[in-house]
Amino acid sequence: MKVSTQIEVASNYIGEEKTVELIAKAGFDAWDFSMFTMCSYDWDKGELRPNSHPLAGNDYLKFARRLKQIGLDNGIVCNQSHAPFPVRVKPIRDHLKRAIECTAEAGGEICVIHPDNNKSAAENAEMYFELLPFAKEHNVKIATENMWNWDDKTDHATAAACSHHDDFKAHIDAVNDPFLVACLDIGHAEMKGLDTTAEKMIHTLGSSLQALHIHDNDMWHDSHQIPFSMNIDFTKVVRALKSINYQGYFTLEADSYLKKLNADNVFDGIKDLYAAVRKMADMFEAL
Repeated sequence: MKVSTQIEVASNYIGEEKTVELIAKAGFDAWDFSMFTMCSYDWDKGELRPNSHPLAGNDYLKFARRLKQIGLDNGIVCNQSHAPFPVRVKPIRDHLKRAIECTAEAGGEICVIHPDNNKSAAENAEMYFELLPFAKEHNVKIATENMWNWDDKTDHATAAACSHHDDFKAHIDAVNDPFLVACLDIGHAEMKGLDTTAEKMIHTLGSSLQALHIHDNDMWHDSHQIPFSMNIDFTKVVRALKSINYQGYFTLEADSYLKKLNADNVFDGIKDLYAAVRKMADMFEAL
């Protein structure tokens, strides 16, 4: 079982190039291409900010190729990516094909593209149908992901696209194409109020589950913490993945664990993340 992690938070401290290098030195087999810097989104105003990042400019493919080469030079590959969100915002929707292009240039096989939280399976299928021909041209699968909304009155998560195992499967079935697969966010599946579990998600999705976002939480909030530090029972999760013969990578999205660090000690955090996900991978292999 090969392991990977997303690059976003570490990149904020030391840049994407150095982050890919350090992920390799920590022991990871792959890196997950976080592309949120492609669109600098102002959540309060609901609009894009001016952005000078290479992913937002004309040389975005050159930048993706550069990261790929750094990975290869250090013995690792890009296994998957994460496109910008929220997709309900038209300028971000307009960047989704760019995200697919960058995934292909980096060598990734899967691009995670969120569904619109508040649309049905049939409505979200329209977006994926629009993107799939382009994705196929670039030999990149699109993965939809289980989302959540939040109710301040009840102080817990509420239903959103793919948040329940049956609705997640409905999203996959509505498209019914081998290039539209599932990325299960383990932490999202264990949030209070969503009436599901990671185990139920795994068994419901079966072979359509081809990517993961792994992180821990208090089974209430979307904490994005390092596995084995909070309340999720990863023994059950790993057993469920083994029972469906999961074939993808174990990919971390435990980005909050690194947010307390800085450029001087972020490598220590990356090494901690590797130890945690390697523990999960060893558990899987031992079954």
